[in-house]
This record gives sequence, structure tokens and C-alpha cells, in this order.
Amino acid sequence: MTNIRIGIIGGSGLYQMPELENVEEVRLDTPFGSPSDAFITGTLEGERVAFLPRHGRGHRLTPSELPFRANIYGFKMLGVERILSASAVGSLQEQYAPLDMVIPDQFFDRTRARSQESTFFGDGIVAHVTFAHPVCAEVGDALEAACKTTDVNVHRGGTYLCMEGPAFSTKAESNVYRSWGMDIIGMTNLQEAKLAREAEMCYATLALVTDYDCWHEGHDAVSVEAVVEYLNKNVRNAQLIMRDAVRRLKTAERECKCGSALKNALFTAPDLWTPATTKRLEAIIKRYMPDAIG
Repeated sequence: MTNIRIGIIGGSGLYQMPELENVEEVRLDTPFGSPSDAFITGTLEGERVAFLPRHGRGHRLTPSELPFRANIYGFKMLGVERILSASAVGSLQEQYAPLDMVIPDQFFDRTRARSQESTFFGDGIVAHVTFAHPVCAEVGDALEAACKTTDVNVHRGGTYLCMEGPAFSTKAESNVYRSWGMDIIGMTNLQEAKLAREAEMCYATLALVTDYDCWHEGHDAVSVEAVVEYLNKNVRNAQLIMRDAVRRLKTAERECKCGSALKNALFTAPDLWTPATTKRLEAIIKRYMPDAIG
């Protein structure tokens, strides 16, 4: 399993990758509990990849129930270096129309109940990773290039506002977010991006626009029926884009800084690391452990 370098997280409506060959299910127990579902491993464009349905097959988990740490740690246990994340979003600006795709380069946190799921660290080991640029540009480049081979309207850049959910926004909230200059709104990707950075993995989002949230006077307020309709239309495109992005990334060298995010981020001296926490974080901090340093 350690030769799996690319991971894919499927969001609402994207529960499988039909092009995967030599498929196996891998169930993992992580130090942070069980992931959302079994990892589906297989070959895509000649590359071994691991696919995870974010909400579980059948969409069983709300955004606030997601085991973010277990999901990202599970990818790390499999040897993954780069994560491609697909996610349904609402649009907060006129130029992002339903069925468009956005590759955001910034996140803004409006969650309230996820502090425990937003970091691997604590309990004796403190780390403060740099997060000014939360998205890996190299993975974003691959997604953008892949979008251009598919019949979709793609936008590069913009800010993804991550809300708590599971209810959609009020109209007042939606208008405030617009006034702040936010571009799209979703419920899941910020925690994934933070944890991927702590785990020294590259991360980028392919955001599938399903609606205009509830601010747009010319459109009805967002409904589950509308979201599902646009998701179904865009899922196949998302699958094709992910496949092409994997093709591009499988031979691309990692020249970004994501793979060394912890190098200057670990504030606690190794001789003070608590044994239990050191063991729990082994997959992430192994090369910074005293024996490895020495």
C-alpha cells in the first residue's frame, strides 16, 4: 500500500471512480478513529490511487460529524503525498454559475464546533504550520489543466468560505459573506486543507458549483433538489477531471514546500514530547523524531 502517492476525496454525489482498475477496499484504524468509509484503492491512468467518499457511501455523515483527522491520517498511512478533493459549493458571486468549477486558493473559517478536528497536535506536542497559502499550486495547476480538457467553465483562484452547516445560509449571512468578498461557500474543505498541511501532503479543491446560495434575486433559494440535480450533471465531469489530473501528477516532481511543512513548525523540543502523543503522531512526525534526527 505504500506505493499509493495520490489520494482523492469525493464529496456529495461523487462516491466512486468508475475508471479505477484492480480495485481493493482497505479499512484502516487510525489513532484518531475510523475514517468516513473504507478507502477504495485501485489503478487510475497507470497510477495507484486511494479514493475516499467524504460522507461515507450513501451520504451518512453530516459535515460536522466528519472524522477529518482519521480521513487525512488514513491517507498518510497509505503513503499518499497529494490529495485531490472534490466538493459541492454554493456561489457567492455572479461570475460563478451553477455547473461551473472553481479551484480556490484561499479559505475562510466560519465553523464553530470543529476545533478538535482542525489539528493533529496538542497533548504535549505543539506545532504551528504556515498556512498563508493553504492550497498547493502544483496540484491546482494539474486540476486547472485537466478542467480545460473537459467541457466545463473553470475559474482559478478565489476564497472558499467554510461554514458549519448542515443548514444552508440565511439570506442575511449570504449577503454579508458577499460583502466580505467571499467567492464560494461549502462545509468541509478547510479542515481537510489544514490537516493535509500538518501531515505534509499537498492539497487542492475542485469545487463544483451547484447553486447561487440564497442571495441571488433571480434564482430560488437553494434547495436539496436543485443541488442534487446539478451534482448529478457535474459528477461525470469531475470524475474525468480527476482522472486527467492524476495522469499529469503521476510523473510530476514535488517541487512545492508542502512536503516540509513541519520542518520549522514543531515548537516543542523533541526531548519533551510525551510518549503517547509521539506514538499517535508517528506517521506524521516520524522523520522529526529524535532517533531520526540523530
